[in-house]
Amino acid sequence: MKMDVNILGIETSCDETAAAVVCNGTEVLSNIISSQIELHQKYGGVVPEIASRAHIEKIYPIIEQAIEQSGLDSSGVDAIAVANQPGLTVALIVGITAAKTLALVWQKPLIAINHIHAHLQSAMMGTKDLQLPTVALVVSGGHTSLYECKNILELQLLGSTIDDAAGEAFDKVASILNLPYPGGPSIEKAARGGNPAAIDFPRTMLAKDSLDFSFSGIKTAVLYYCHGQDMKGENHTDKMSRKEIASIAASFQAAVVDVLVKKTEMAADKVGAKTILLGGGVAANTILRNELEKMAQQTDRKLLVAPKRYCTDNAVMVASLAYYKYKAGLFADMTLEAKAASDD
Repeated sequence: MKMDVNILGIETSCDETAAAVVCNGTEVLSNIISSQIELHQKYGGVVPEIASRAHIEKIYPIIEQAIEQSGLDSSGVDAIAVANQPGLTVALIVGITAAKTLALVWQKPLIAINHIHAHLQSAMMGTKDLQLPTVALVVSGGHTSLYECKNILELQLLGSTIDDAAGEAFDKVASILNLPYPGGPSIEKAARGGNPAAIDFPRTMLAKDSLDFSFSGIKTAVLYYCHGQDMKGENHTDKMSRKEIASIAASFQAAVVDVLVKKTEMAADKVGAKTILLGGGVAANTILRNELEKMAQQTDRKLLVAPKRYCTDNAVMVASLAYYKYKAGLFADMTLEAKAASDD
């Protein structure tokens, strides 16, 4: 009797074309990712049409590599999982079409995966004793969200961004400072030589008990600091020293991390969380990881963070989460469509 469950995961929600095969939700048999960073760098952000064309060119070669690397063939794959929400619709469609085609041809079950929920699975992979209740923070270019995680498949949204996501703010501030795209790694690198207390950028907390986020204010504050309040002056960043740029980056980063940590602690207090999960692209930020760890230790909680290799978009997280949906019999059909926004 076959005991192992091997799932092929496919991820095309933004600018990474990815496929992976994961056994029983934890054993990574293959992990193939094709990044599009170079294609989008000159635009300072992801261009949907360019992303879609790149996905179309790469998707089947990437899937083929993932299958080959896993040492399996189609008969060894038990299900096809694909991220169908949220993301760029034109990008999601490529992955969904490939997944539906393979599911039909190979006669395998199809599993729909929420991209944001999958980021949290990256933090839970391999955890045998998940202490509940859990608060989960997803921080990426498109999303900044807090969830109560009642179990692996049951998440309740507690708060989300009302404007710019944290990762988006990192990208925009990097552009203001003439730092390369993507902004997250660039800001973190520049900030290492700066003083995080040099500039008191705003920490937007919104209403007293709000668990929502807003990062448009701090982005604007950085813009005014660099260009002048009337926006008619020169771009002073051209004349700033590397040390001055570093201190702006460090002060901005400190302000964003401060808000993320405080909101997460508020959410953890609200639900009585014993564990905190952290996932998403910005979860790779060392300062955020360290500050959340300090908060967790001070409040007697356990912090589970996605490994840095699984913080950015990948298909391992898709296939891993799909294992639990497979065991629960939660399958999709051929009417599966892309959704730009999350159902949460």
